[in-house]
Amino acid sequence: MIAYLDPEDKIIEYIGIMKWLRESRINHAITHQTIVYKSLIRAFWDSTEVVEIDGKEVIRGSVNNLDVIVSVEILNTMLQLGDNPDASYSVLLKCQGGCVLRMKCVGDILGNQLNKSCGYDMANNDLVGLMVALVLNKPFSISKYILC
Repeated sequence: MIAYLDPEDKIIEYIGIMKWLRESRINHAITHQTIVYKSLIRAFWDSTEVVEIDGKEVIRGSVNNLDVIVSVEILNTMLQLGDNPDASYSVLLKCQGGCVLRMKCVGDILGNQLNKSCGYDMANNDLVGLMVALVLNKPFSISKYILC
């Protein structure tokens, strides 16, 4: 499912976050729909193995007797993430904690539950790290995060 980012800013409560997402480096990845066929995905995952090609770890599978290779570089290109290939795909817990506290989250903020005044969200530390990297515009390899 793709994201609707309210380009005309009609939803007043979300103007800030929508503007931020429209300008974010993940905009293309969350707003462009790709046709996905379940049978092809099943065929790929049923045949996958992690292998090393040219010194880089990739996922190799087969669909309709064709080899399919998925790598960090391919994800970065196809999703137009603009990742730095040398960037990490994790954010220190201390940095995560400080950022989510500034977002007015309370309680056990690094215990997979972000408590806010209007409710709570469930998120593991890796996903919180991705969110923090995007919010703080820190170097972060989203494509490595997806693949690993």
